Amino acid sequence: MSESKLAGQFFDAAIGLLERVRDEEGSRIAAAGTVIAEAVAAGNRLFAFGAGHSSLPAQDVVYRAGGLALMNFLAVPGTAGVDVMPATLGSALERVDGLAGAVLDSSPASAGDVLVVISLSGRNALPVEMAMNARALGLKVIGVTSVAYATETKSRHVSGTFLKDHCDIVLDSKIAVGDAELTADGIDAPFAPASTVVTSAIMQAVMAAAAGELAARGVEPPLLRSGNVDGGHEWNGRVMREYGDRIFFRH
Repeated sequence: MSESKLAGQFFDAAIGLLERVRDEEGSRIAAAGTVIAEAVAAGNRLFAFGAGHSSLPAQDVVYRAGGLALMNFLAVPGTAGVDVMPATLGSALERVDGLAGAVLDSSPASAGDVLVVISLSGRNALPVEMAMNARALGLKVIGVTSVAYATETKSRHVSGTFLKDHCDIVLDSKIAVGDAELTADGIDAPFAPASTVVTSAIMQAVMAAAAGELAARGVEPPLLRSGNVDGGHEWNGRVMREYGDRIFFRH
């Protein structure tokens, strides 16, 4: 079979977005890495949150070979993926006022910790209130979102604000409103979303920047190794013991 023209166009679109993020968000990605490195060095904790498909890049940096062992997923029940039935319930829960505060109040997050909030649109109550409440508790908040939504859509939060308005650092994924990169004759709806590819890359770039910053400070980054390589389990066991009080996915 010949190569698919549309498949190639998607790769081109994704590569173009990745290049834009690298060139335009590089300094902010480095700053986010520094914030995370400072928290690790100071004995604080790291958390990542995302709802729906935005939970995927958050989960991608948790308990991940080559990733920081201290990154914890802050889960809001019913919103962490498409496993909830019906799947539309997860979208509905993103619009519920007060849910973020309840989750944060029952979590181990406290002043000095870092929370990465991922939301493509940044317009729903859940990510907005997650950032607002986290900052009120004294956490540093890094937002990963598409800033375009703030100018082309209306907020669904009572404040009229977006995620980007409540973050210490905002990383713009450059994703267009609607999250679909392609159109074609004979296909009525736009298709081929790239937000997961780009946002996951942003998260891994931030983790890489954090590891480099820790090393520059003379601190060994608490990284996990693959359990499928010789010595991986022993390495990870040492890291888990050393940093166990800041790793919550193992309890």
